[in-house]
Amino acid sequence: MTTVFWDMHGVLLLHYTPPNETVNSAAYQTTLKKLQRAVERKRPQMSDKRVLLLHDNARPHTAHATVNLLEEGGWEILEHPPYSLDLAPSDFHLFPNMKKHS
Repeated sequence: MTTVFWDMHGVLLLHYTPPNETVNSAAYQTTLKKLQRAVERKRPQMSDKRVLLLHDNARPHTAHATVNLLEEGGWEILEHPPYSLDLAPSDFHLFPNMKKHS
């Protein structure tokens, strides 16, 4: 599985989860720490600005330990509606391009 994090300037981090590895809160926190380092390295101008993170309401994303990590880092979570049938708005740009390479 591939997790992609991007902003309006481009991709910040591609994280590849090995086959048969469970994505739990601890694994997601490790990925978020990598994302934080990627933001610091690729977007140094963001160091004094607020980071807004849009992710869904999957359990690893909403676990107390994950939320605490994001709060400690000063990141703000943009709420994704529970049980939404819609993808995140940015997914619509990613998935058609992925289908071209299938």
